[in-house]
Amino acid sequence: MIDTDLLSIKEASVWATSYTKKDVTPSNIAYLVQYGLVRKIGENGSTQIVLHELKNYYDKFLISRETYFKQSIGRDLNWALSFEQYKEAETTKHVHRLHPYKGKFIPQLVEYFLDGHTDKFKTETYFEKGDIVLDPFAGSGTTLVEACELGINAVGVDISAFNSLIGNCKIAKYDIVDVKNEIDKITKSLEIFIKNSNVIKFEEKLSTALNAFNNQYFSVPDYKYCLRNGEINEKKYSTEKEKEFLSVYENLVKKYDIKLRQDDDKTFLDKWFSAHIRSEIDVVFNEIKKIKNPKTKNIIAIILSRTIRSCRATTHADLATLIEPVTTTYYCHKHGKICKPLFSIFKWWKTYSKDTVNRLLQFDKLRTKTYQLCLTGDSRSIDFFEEIEKRSEEFGKLLKSRKIKGIFSSPPYVGLIDYHEQHAYAYDLFGFERKDELEIGPLYKGQKREAQESYVQGVADVLNNCKRFFADDYSVFLVANDKYNLYPTIAEKAGMKIVNQFSRPVLNRSEKDKGAYSETVFYLKEKKA
Repeated sequence: MIDTDLLSIKEASVWATSYTKKDVTPSNIAYLVQYGLVRKIGENGSTQIVLHELKNYYDKFLISRETYFKQSIGRDLNWALSFEQYKEAETTKHVHRLHPYKGKFIPQLVEYFLDGHTDKFKTETYFEKGDIVLDPFAGSGTTLVEACELGINAVGVDISAFNSLIGNCKIAKYDIVDVKNEIDKITKSLEIFIKNSNVIKFEEKLSTALNAFNNQYFSVPDYKYCLRNGEINEKKYSTEKEKEFLSVYENLVKKYDIKLRQDDDKTFLDKWFSAHIRSEIDVVFNEIKKIKNPKTKNIIAIILSRTIRSCRATTHADLATLIEPVTTTYYCHKHGKICKPLFSIFKWWKTYSKDTVNRLLQFDKLRTKTYQLCLTGDSRSIDFFEEIEKRSEEFGKLLKSRKIKGIFSSPPYVGLIDYHEQHAYAYDLFGFERKDELEIGPLYKGQKREAQESYVQGVADVLNNCKRFFADDYSVFLVANDKYNLYPTIAEKAGMKIVNQFSRPVLNRSEKDKGAYSETVFYLKEKKA
């Protein structure tokens, strides 16, 4: 324990590491200062932290979190399954962050149930190296990736063609030199296109004006600290400053002849991207079409999809929800300053290209010589033996001889997400066929009794179909927040029984609702006659 009221950034990280029993880096402390979570004392490299404020922060947000969750949700929470000891970089490690995806579980949860360890909660192992695990709601492919790391073969299925593309891109083996070369070609083409527009000069002038304005009226971290302590009326102050800067922005748009909207708004790509960004997207996509290596073409298509998702015409606070297209500067509640729309994909294209290559290289060191494949199809009716054999004769033979040892999956939640709509931009761009009507429990069907009954039948039908391909003594793990108590009925309809359930707290959710939240891992086995 450091015996002083003021700590340097480095001293604060040492103290916080000791106090929380977690690795707290100087960067973590700097983040607290930047966002006004603790007060900064001093300037120009001599920043200090008030010890009692730092202690109050960790007492409130970290140390008491387990107590808060258990008081809010129930004492039966298995806190070990919170995985709170992992930083975001670890829960989004290597290929798990190749593309954003709403509703995915963290890899540590999959690893916990698939690997060979036991503890006081997990008293037996369910899968062994060489087994085949199935995820009939594959989503972004988390189960497939973890299986590959652990030496387990895996089959995934998803009704969404784009989801299957993401999953298969994560587990594919690449010619990295070819990937880099194609990225470089596309980057050069994009640079040439941008140089022939007014966007670079416009953005330079806009950024300079915006930085000066924000430094004057929304200085970091003073402004955020004042907000947190109620010293500024955020709504009144931000509205006033938002209007004040808007005239500067409009003059620059006029001066550089920037076209903000496209002529049409019939499709997602028409509505949610500025005119110039749409042109840049077309430049990159046309270059991708020329790529001969199919694996290289797919992974670079994923880079483009990730890029354009970050460039939609929306505020930073509404990236997940999308309310109305934003084409002007605006006060950003997330960052506590005036922010601007994007006018080029170039920055994100370069960032995500580099990041993707690094993640592929990281995963390549961890992967095992096993089979993983994600199919596009309906898990209620698909023939796994037939479809796998079409794509890989060797994997098909293995599947028929060993059969599927079990499932680890997170089925869709009732009325929570439209899984095709969350990637509407990709469906527009790549021309995939949408099959929204085949989704189980989509948002557009709601959460009333009829929707619940349809959901129960849908998940039960999936399990009944999958059972045809199971080995004896299979194990099924389904992760769900079962607030309507539907899973006992699902198990009954599938001829299974719930033999155990693990309640886990879900931390660091991306949604705006940061309240205590839990989900259950249901362990199902065959119901004996």
